[in-house]
Amino acid sequence: MAVVGLKLGLLYAFIMWFDGRILSWSCLMRPIVLAPLSGLVMGDIGTGILMGAALESVYMGISSIGGATPADAPLAAIITTAFAVLTDAGMETAIALSIPIGTVMASFNSLCLPIWAGVAPALTKMIVKGEVKKFEISAHLLTIAAVLVPGLACAAAVAFGVEGLESLLAVMPGWVMTGLGAAGGMMMAIGFAILTSMIWSKEVGYFFFFGYVLVRYLGMDTLAIAILGAIVAATVFLSEKRTIDLNNKLEKMAAGGMTKEEEEFF
Repeated sequence: MAVVGLKLGLLYAFIMWFDGRILSWSCLMRPIVLAPLSGLVMGDIGTGILMGAALESVYMGISSIGGATPADAPLAAIITTAFAVLTDAGMETAIALSIPIGTVMASFNSLCLPIWAGVAPALTKMIVKGEVKKFEISAHLLTIAAVLVPGLACAAAVAFGVEGLESLLAVMPGWVMTGLGAAGGMMMAIGFAILTSMIWSKEVGYFFFFGYVLVRYLGMDTLAIAILGAIVAATVFLSEKRTIDLNNKLEKMAAGGMTKEEEEFF
């Protein structure tokens, strides 16, 4: 368990460094990416993919406002994926535990922020004194520490927390486990609901009901609906593009800026 925890901790540290420092946040620190990678590290990429899709649906409607982070989605994705792979509790239980685990890890990261901020005055003094080389070394060391500390926390959570959590759930009454399973199913619906409330408009609202009919009454699976949705999106985009082009040509014609070929066409 300790070896698995160390591998996952290093995975988190590397992705955090690579995505945040090299790629400038390209969404690699999302559950839909980290969960499959965690499953790959543990030799069960199938569970990782399923957990990634489920956790992304939970967290995609949750955003950080200012300095407040409600839950740490990346760490929650890795830890709960490890929990789903290494125990027999089931994916629903792991998903239900993702929010409390993410909240705890977010609190841990918040406790580290004053430490990183406390180093800023020393770095400022180095710049004022012209100690550029010393500043560069210190900045690199601070960057390494900023990714290794949460990585070690992730490793410790997997190495020592998963087994303890499994033992705790083993003595829970059956109705508690049933409730956790139901809560895990509702989490995904809540995530979609939060996201839908942000993007809802009368122009696209009818697509929601269209998708509901396809699933509920026609029994279409997710892949078929995704392909159909892509076709509809492309059709709407091309139709709107043709309308815009036509309006532009009409405006040019009204302004007398049409070419001879365009005038003959119209």
